[in-house]
Amino acid sequence: MKVVVIGCTHAGTAAVQEILNRDPETEVAVYERNADISFLSCGIYLYLGGVVRDLHDVFYATGPEVEAMGLHVGVHLRHDVTLVDAKRKVVEVQDLETGEKFSDTYDKLIVTTGSYPVASPIRGVNVENVFLCKNFKDAQAIKAASDQAKRIAVVGGGYIGVEIASSFAQQGRHDVLLINGRHGLLSHYVDRGLASRIGDDLRNHGVDLHDGEHVLEFDGDGDGRVFIRTDKGEIETDIVILCVGFQPMTELVAGMVDLDRSQAIIVNDQMQSSDPDIYAAGDSTVVRFNPTGQYAYAPLATNAVRQGKIAGANIINPGSIHYMGTQSTSALSILEHNMATSGLTYSRARKYFDDVDFVEFRDNYRPEFMPTTTPIDGTLVFRRSTRQILGGQFYSKLDISMCANVISVMIQNKNTVDDLGYVDMLFNPNFDRPWNYMNLLGQAAINKLDQPQ
Repeated sequence: MKVVVIGCTHAGTAAVQEILNRDPETEVAVYERNADISFLSCGIYLYLGGVVRDLHDVFYATGPEVEAMGLHVGVHLRHDVTLVDAKRKVVEVQDLETGEKFSDTYDKLIVTTGSYPVASPIRGVNVENVFLCKNFKDAQAIKAASDQAKRIAVVGGGYIGVEIASSFAQQGRHDVLLINGRHGLLSHYVDRGLASRIGDDLRNHGVDLHDGEHVLEFDGDGDGRVFIRTDKGEIETDIVILCVGFQPMTELVAGMVDLDRSQAIIVNDQMQSSDPDIYAAGDSTVVRFNPTGQYAYAPLATNAVRQGKIAGANIINPGSIHYMGTQSTSALSILEHNMATSGLTYSRARKYFDDVDFVEFRDNYRPEFMPTTTPIDGTLVFRRSTRQILGGQFYSKLDISMCANVISVMIQNKNTVDDLGYVDMLFNPNFDRPWNYMNLLGQAAINKLDQPQ
């Protein structure tokens, strides 16, 4: 069997590794238009913030390492697949270094082409010193420009934008602006109350936060300065870093496989598309979002590596692993605090269910008789009719990342607030109170549900 893989970042790398782990004799041809594979774009903010000194350290595999895993493996970097012919099972390829064009055949095709950074409908995105933030080259360009910049504007108040703005703010060498428009700050991850807390913390650390301000256009003065025109005025800056989301890169297979309205590839629980010989994984595909039971587009590295591994496994051993879906569980560090979330926010849950409720809870994570303790803010989102948990949000100076993982498992298993309130959790004064803070969050929801209406 011959497998062709288009694109080799998280999902592509995971797929190839799983194929070769299961059958090193499988013939595999990887075509990647960039000069590298397996770049962890989530490490860009660490590099810009000086935590990671060498950007090459955020790669976790190389072409030669992958080729060494099997007997018939070719990793072709700087090669762009320009056409897929699903009827003939042929791909057309161009070597971007030499310009040479050639064809290759496949028995199974894996589409792990990833996503584009969203730039439209903002005009002037090609102006000098306006940067997208996605890959290795983007990170290098941003770092070189930021080293010479005094004033940095980050456009987009989502996961990546907040991480990058907080990284630059921590250095204390720049005037940092964060401009967030259409949706509230971190609106995919937290509700308004927690978003307000995070916004205050960003401002207290010197970030000039423009929340609810829409960017319309970028313009340059010819000397490297950038002018940002918004619905509220004009802002002058040295550089702009654009972080306003991603869209799936699926043009190669449009019309050959079923796509959802976001143009992501629809796959089954074995990562097969509507064409059984075309598999897909990562940012080019939909996920099954378990809190709603519907398809969604959620471009996260965690989804990509799981889907890639599942695709590779099922190509060699069909039906061996089935995709469980996702809760889009994530965490990030914001200056001195950590944020961790899983599932739906209250505002998003209301779009799917008419009986949604939530509780907010704050408590020190361990007893006050200990030498130190730290408060944790938690929000739990649930349905009143079934008491089923739909989402959780946590914010603290403590590492609360595992809280999101607990909520993720509970959403996956359709657990209720009662389960969270009374599930067995350890007690030791070094770590928590006799009732763990997760139990107390569940009990707060129980108390709210059980109050007379």
